[in-house]
Amino acid sequence: MFISHRWQSRIALLTALGITSTVALPMLMATQATAQSRFYIEPQLAQFTQVIIPAGTLIPVESDDAKRVIVTRNETLPITVIVARDVVSFSGTLLIPAGSEIEGEVRPVNGGSQFVAEELILRDSDQSLSIDATSEVVTKTETITKDTDPDLLKGAAIGAAAGAVLSEIFGKLEFWEVLAGAGLGLVTELLLAGGQEDVEVVVIDPDTDLDVTLKSDLVLNIDNR
Repeated sequence: MFISHRWQSRIALLTALGITSTVALPMLMATQATAQSRFYIEPQLAQFTQVIIPAGTLIPVESDDAKRVIVTRNETLPITVIVARDVVSFSGTLLIPAGSEIEGEVRPVNGGSQFVAEELILRDSDQSLSIDATSEVVTKTETITKDTDPDLLKGAAIGAAAGAVLSEIFGKLEFWEVLAGAGLGLVTELLLAGGQEDVEVVVIDPDTDLDVTLKSDLVLNIDNR
């Protein structure tokens, strides 16, 4: 079979980039399966490269909205995090740009809480993909008492269950006053007024605790246009 120098050069380039390709020529269909990616070249010009990001890949995330996440041990809380850094291939191809969103839930597991990713929304793209990824289990807790620094609560994403317990502890005064910047003396007053001395919650730092690892391969269509 004769393949022109142009096709040989293109195939050589793809091989150098670490991408295994499937080439579709007129009157010929290649059926070879690939382990990491599939690259379909139409008779004119390919518009998309299909890339598989393998299971085990770590995706760093952060939160633009919450300084921390506070939930009870048995609570589920929907949250959205942001991809903190570009995810690129070994050849330098941008796969997941920083600023992409990952939607999911913080769920109770093994005595702690874990972020379970459900959907990836690529930045500057219409692509919305199901994603099978989880964070490490967060087991560290904080016991909120009359001595608690109110800064712990400021700017936090607080689950409904944790919020209900905290508002019960804080008594008759509105819970939002604490979140809006109430002083330590007021926290003490609220705790005593509520008749409850403390509550234990899971406190998550979204910038360090919620990085997710793919549990299964993630397939992306990279636009070549």
